[in-house]
Amino acid sequence: MARYAGLSVYTGNAHEAFARAICEYLEIPLGDAEVTKFANDNIFAKYNENVRERDVFLVQSLTRSARGMGVSDAIMELLIMIDAARRASAGRITAVIPFYAYGRSDKKDQPRVPITARLLADLIEVAGADRVLTMDLHQAQIQGFFTVPVDELTGFRMLREYFRDLLKRGSWVVVAPDLGFANEARKLFAEPLGLPLALVQKRHLGNTGETEAMVLIGEVHGRKAIIVDDEIDMGGTVLNAVDLLLEQGATEVHAAVAHATLSRDAAEKLEASRLKALVTTDSVPIPPEKRRDKIEVITVAPLFGEAIRRIHEGESVGALFDSTSVQLPLRIS
Repeated sequence: MARYAGLSVYTGNAHEAFARAICEYLEIPLGDAEVTKFANDNIFAKYNENVRERDVFLVQSLTRSARGMGVSDAIMELLIMIDAARRASAGRITAVIPFYAYGRSDKKDQPRVPITARLLADLIEVAGADRVLTMDLHQAQIQGFFTVPVDELTGFRMLREYFRDLLKRGSWVVVAPDLGFANEARKLFAEPLGLPLALVQKRHLGNTGETEAMVLIGEVHGRKAIIVDDEIDMGGTVLNAVDLLLEQGATEVHAAVAHATLSRDAAEKLEASRLKALVTTDSVPIPPEKRRDKIEVITVAPLFGEAIRRIHEGESVGALFDSTSVQLPLRIS
């Protein structure tokens, strides 16, 4: 006897196209729900079909939408949809969060500042989520902010496959743009591809979001470099690293980044820079006005679709970390 009445996938307004792509992989229709805003700016959510005892997956990246909806609205939509599903007697509710906002606010590193990543986890749990499915958190320890199960996928398995054919031409090196991401760059990119690792030491310039590249650790002379990071926002970390690597003799520099939020004029700066290409995922919607020739977007919707199927059917999600055991289509979005 089935544990739940069936599988249903719903979405807010942050990244509807991504949810539809997940449903295409699963070969099911996107669930019928409406999420709107009243004239007084209050958000309203309603399921237009029965969700009682169903295994409900709510897809919402906590980011700006392609149509300009802000991060705070994306968060509130998710919380309200979770609450509505709980009150409608859903059997289980999984918050599917391709990009988790406030990941950089994961510790108290200055006096009198919040730990917003923990606050957000508390809100999601209080709203009624039974589990969370996400991808490439800024720090893996954020999983520990939740008491419900958290499955953290990685988009780097898809990004690695993009570069695999390119690696046949020339000598390559993987570069972590700061010391904080060095272990992940080694584990998620350098070792699976059999490449050496170099590191850039940087420093943050106050609370401005700007950074300064300082020291290169490792050998890049005569090699093609791949900068690997979890997120690119204003682009300073990556672009400073590009200049430093080229000064140190790298022949060309690419970047592989899980989430491209591309705030302000980041897309324009990337296009005008000496970066060869930025390869990222569709965890965050990139609006048409920010699409540039140097930006390649690989879809991770099949990755999330397969994870949802496995969670629903009680199979291992950990197998998705091994690209040799579970084959997924590599598609440029």
